[in-house]
Parts: sequence; structure tokens; C-alpha cells
Amino acid sequence: MFSSAIKTALLGGAVLLLPSFAVAASCCGGGSAASLLLPKFKNTMAGLTISNESYNGFWDHNHIWRADPPGSDLQQTRLNIGGANRINDNWQASVSVPFVWNDNQYANNSFKTNGVGDAALSITYEAFDDITCTWVLDELEDYKPAMYFGATLNLPTGISPFDNVENNFDITGRGFYRLDLHALFDKTVYPWNASVSFNYGKHFSRSVNQEYGVYVEPYDKQLGDRLSSSISGGYTAYLEGGATLTFTGAYAYLKEQQGTVNGETDSTSGLRKQGYSLTTAWASDDATKIVKLTYSYTPTKDGWGTNFPTTNTLSLGVNYVYD
Repeated sequence: MFSSAIKTALLGGAVLLLPSFAVAASCCGGGSAASLLLPKFKNTMAGLTISNESYNGFWDHNHIWRADPPGSDLQQTRLNIGGANRINDNWQASVSVPFVWNDNQYANNSFKTNGVGDAALSITYEAFDDITCTWVLDELEDYKPAMYFGATLNLPTGISPFDNVENNFDITGRGFYRLDLHALFDKTVYPWNASVSFNYGKHFSRSVNQEYGVYVEPYDKQLGDRLSSSISGGYTAYLEGGATLTFTGAYAYLKEQQGTVNGETDSTSGLRKQGYSLTTAWASDDATKIVKLTYSYTPTKDGWGTNFPTTNTLSLGVNYVYD
């Protein structure tokens, strides 16, 4: 019914190009974009983000960009609720749960569904003991970045193709457990900041006996390993009263290898995507209240992706940090 690229896109359950771990709050507080990564010496964080992702064509298996059929309008809105808590001086944990609304018009067919998306549990180690932000680079110690290493377990709590659904437009999750390993390096030399992140994800195999509400002969399915990275840079302006306004630009790359069915390569799977984002983040003078607005963009050009949609995403998030 639908092209393989559209299927892969929707099976992704709004696979975000920039994971929250990569677009992190600076260890100084406020920082780049203030995700669910606690600033150093802060104990608890609550966060809420609402985003709208609009689909605008897709790349096929040959890396060629193709427009959606006339009359198509694919939209997904996500409300992500989460929190983070410090375990001790160098360890912290977080949890996030998304709620998803699909509103799609494809080839003159309309589909509207909603439900819980795939939740995530994370744990992070801070490989530094003191705040690394600085105004000058006089000594060797001044060059040391804030280094974070962590893991995220993604849970298949969303509606997947292996549940009782009618088509791809009903789904809100992928239906697989995945373990991600992260590394983030962040450095602020006021008023400038920069970061680079790396992520490796491993999907767990699962048994399948149902597809879109129809029982099938059981088989084992596994999605491919996932690699992603991002690089960002930003500038912080200081407002009257001590609040800050930080502008951050980022580039991100995502690739997922082909998966397997009963141990054999699934040639219809796998994906690749590149894109940019711009974030404006306001933080209060004590860095306990943070509001951020992010626009993510993927170019509609050949070669920028494989088997995945081009999307534009606008996100508005609010975080509150407790001492």
C-alpha cells in the first residue's frame, strides 16, 4: 500500500535526529539546550517537551529524494514527559515517556491515531568532579571538557506493526528493545560553547507471530545496529538580572544497518539521515528554569539520506531543576 521508505519512516515512531542526550544542558546549568541531563551539583529535573514533525518526501534505497504523492500531508505531534534524578556526585538517572498523535493524509486517504510511544530509561556517569566552564584558558586544566558516558534502554511501550493495527499510520513505536551507549563531550568558554556526541545502539531480537492484526507463521526479527553522532556550537548572551539566552546550531548524522529475518539480511530495512538544528534556550539567573525552542531541518536533496523521510520538526520544551 505504501512505499518501503514511508513504511520505514513510520516504523521509526518519529526517530529524532538529535537524541536528547546529545543536545544536553551544560554542566554549568542552562547551557546548550537543556535536555534531561542534570547540570553538575543539581539533584532533580522535571521536563516537558511538545513537538510537531511534518514529513516532506523521502529518500529511497538509492539515496534519491522523492516527493510524497499529491494530496499528502503527514504530521506527528509528540508530548514527551520526563524526569532526571541524581544518584550521587557523579551518577544520574532519567526516564521519559512520549505520547504520540498521528494526523496523516496520504494519497487521498486520511488516518488519525494516538497512543503512548516508546519510553526510555537512562543512566549517566559524569567523568568530572568540578564545573568545567571557564572564562579564560590560562592553564591546562581550563581546557578539560565536561565528559558524560551513559546508557539508555528503549522500551517497546508504543503501538507497533506487531500489534492489532491496520496500517503503518496507526503505529507509535517500533516494537523492539534497544540498548544505546552514549558519549558526550561539552565545553564552555564564555560566552561560547561546543559539544560533540556519539551513540551506538543495539536492538534485541524478538519473535513475531502477528503483523498488522493478522497472524503469520512465527519468525525471528532483529533491527540493525544504530550509529549516530552530532556536533554543535553556540553563543550565550547575558540578560538583565542574570538570565541567559543561548543560541546553538548543530549537525547530526544517523545510520541504522540492515536488520535480519530468521538470521537472513532484510534488504528492505536499514536507514540513513543527516540534518541540522537551531536551538534558542532561555535560562533563569539560577539556572533552575529553562525554556528552549528547537527547529530541526533535513534538506530535500539526493544523497542526504536513505530509506527515510525528510522532516521539519519544531519543539518547545520547559525544564525545572531542583537543588
